[in-house]
Amino acid sequence: MILQHDDLKQYTHKIFAAAGCSEEEAARVAEHLVEANLVGHDSHGVIRIARYIEWIQEGKVLANQQVKVILENDMLAVLDGQFGLGQSIGEQAVRIGLDKCSTQGISIVGLRDAGHLGRIGDWPLMAAKENKISIHFVNTSGAGILVAPFGGVDRRLSANPFAVGVPRKNQEPIILDISACMMAEGKIRVALHQGKLLPDGCIIDAQGQPANDPKAFYDDPPGSILSIAGHKGYGLALVTEMLAGALTGGGCSNVKNKDRLANGMLSIYIDPEKFAEDQPYHDEINRYVDYVKSSQTITPDGTIYMPGEIEAANRADRATNGIDVADTTWQQIYDTAQSLGVSEGLPQPADS
Repeated sequence: MILQHDDLKQYTHKIFAAAGCSEEEAARVAEHLVEANLVGHDSHGVIRIARYIEWIQEGKVLANQQVKVILENDMLAVLDGQFGLGQSIGEQAVRIGLDKCSTQGISIVGLRDAGHLGRIGDWPLMAAKENKISIHFVNTSGAGILVAPFGGVDRRLSANPFAVGVPRKNQEPIILDISACMMAEGKIRVALHQGKLLPDGCIIDAQGQPANDPKAFYDDPPGSILSIAGHKGYGLALVTEMLAGALTGGGCSNVKNKDRLANGMLSIYIDPEKFAEDQPYHDEINRYVDYVKSSQTITPDGTIYMPGEIEAANRADRATNGIDVADTTWQQIYDTAQSLGVSEGLPQPADS
């Protein structure tokens, strides 16, 4: 089903408001979820609606929460997300980091026990819009253990997103948003909803054998996701776990709350203007980007992209042509809206 992004935001807003979120929070969650679809990361978009609402109803994530300050000084803050919706808690945490960075030139924020933080690329993008470099390490404890260690079969690691934002003068920022594993769990769910197979080398089944059917990941016992680049991705995941889990106080991936997902995030913010006042930071960034892009491409019509450029192109395309929501996903969203009494005005699912 093709839906326009403004309509999809309106439907999403209506659902979260009906589930108990304030108008402000419902709008914030809707903005972040639909933005993920716009830039092409459907795994972190509206496919999450039904699951988020289930968590709210079960008390696993809480509406209208404010971060709790555990420790704070001019350059540092440790925050407790109190299991609030990640799109709201994430913005609050980033705002604190940016305000400190604007004054001090650099800041570090540790966030523990946030609800699912969504597309982590949102947070360096938020910082880059204010001309701040930022680095973000994320882990998940409880229900979010998904990845086997290098050489292992059992799930022991979370997806471990790692994101960096580099602002550019008069240009779109460079946004690197990756996970230490081959794919986000949401992408496996998208493939499941679309009835598609996964690429080789992404998951293994419960016996440690390579698998392409997304159902193998959700079997009982379940399969696992593999790390990127073998032992290298595994090493990145371990370090990310320790920075986002142990250092923030939220804990590394574990099963202490196996039915509840909690994210930890360690964020570092740098003001390039204060960090190196005597150096033409923006000129050097743009010079280097041009130099990298000047490489001869493998194919005559090839393009060398900077991290974030494909997302920007997706956004322009989908803002004009609409967002293709899988029938299974839309059925779940519609059923959720119907259960909350707000399905009026939403398009009927294909099978209705």
